[in-house]
Amino acid sequence: MIPVTPAGAADTPADVLIVEDDPIIAIDFEDRLLGFGVTSVRTVGSVAQALDAIARRAPDFALLDVELIREKSFAIAERLAALDIPFVFVTGYGAETSIPAQFAARPRLQKPCSSDALEAALQARGS
Repeated sequence: MIPVTPAGAADTPADVLIVEDDPIIAIDFEDRLLGFGVTSVRTVGSVAQALDAIARRAPDFALLDVELIREKSFAIAERLAALDIPFVFVTGYGAETSIPAQFAARPRLQKPCSSDALEAALQARGS
């Protein structure tokens, strides 16, 4: 007998790291990711916490808020890129957010983002 899995479950990463300094937004992302079939969601609110979390256990995918309190998430993006871990930038500032040239082609989600857009970013992570 072949096990039946939810649509897209094979494409869903098991472990997602959320880097977000707003706890309400982080909880919202976590709830939606778990609803998409992600089995482990870790949330951190700073560059140092994110780099530590990655060093302890590399995630399968990450959501990076660009503008954290008094810092930007580009050092995290550099670490994830070096480890070949897919990630998406999340920003509430739209086009005026300056992204370094090496990350200009990386996908971005505009806050607030729809569940459809979040799920699409999750499914397309390796593309």
